[in-house]
Amino acid sequence: MVQAQFSLDESSWAFVQRSEHYGFQNQNELVRIALEKLQRELTQLELSADLYAEDYAVDEDLQALADSAIVGWEE
Repeated sequence: MVQAQFSLDESSWAFVQRSEHYGFQNQNELVRIALEKLQRELTQLELSADLYAEDYAVDEDLQALADSAIVGWEE
């Protein structure tokens, strides 16, 4: 396993220090699981954005709706 050093704000550090209170074996496990969860969620968001972009590219009604929604907004 790779070791890394990083900085946290006081609130985040206090959360990590309470890792055993939340049922984690140690601080390493809390951080590892949190990063894995974030990675999964970001991957799902990217896939969702890609699917939406594909639908948008071929749906002229959706494009017209989006265009009408931005009328009057500053660029």
